[in-house]
Amino acid sequence: MHILKTRLPDVLVIQPEVFSDERGFFMESFNLKEFEKTVGKKINFVQDNHSRSLANVLRGLHYQIKQPQAKLVRVVVGQIFDVVVDLRRSSSTFGQWAAEELSAENKRQIWIPEGFAHGFLVLSEVAEVEYKTSDYYAPEHERCIAWNDPDLAISWPLKAMPVLSEKDRNGGYFRNLALFD
Repeated sequence: MHILKTRLPDVLVIQPEVFSDERGFFMESFNLKEFEKTVGKKINFVQDNHSRSLANVLRGLHYQIKQPQAKLVRVVVGQIFDVVVDLRRSSSTFGQWAAEELSAENKRQIWIPEGFAHGFLVLSEVAEVEYKTSDYYAPEHERCIAWNDPDLAISWPLKAMPVLSEKDRNGGYFRNLALFD
């Protein structure tokens, strides 16, 4: 496993070791002991999520203000532009974002600690995204930042207006939402 830094020091890209031959490939997609050593703390993942989205779907930017979720995200079909925003007021990177292209082909994963918003744009015809979370989904605590928030100025690689859920169409502005200390 190789660890790649992002512009947000606590957000890591994990490149697993892949063994390929004429039959296909094998990789260890998760190993708790190695993962905890990499992130430097104990992790208790409690939920696995799997989404399927069509081209140009944009999901996010989501977070839970209570019961915050750390996430380990990977793509098993297709390709996405994955975005993470630091919402921790005490952080030197507060209000900054980082992005990474994750795909079934590159097999990269992104580690997103608690205190960050997360979203992605589907770049391929279809994408299936799997992610582990450190706490349960709590819709009453979920918040959504507008994908096109002018203060964040995220450079989404859009070819047309994105396809959004109602929740994502009604996302609030970063400056007006509850954030983390």
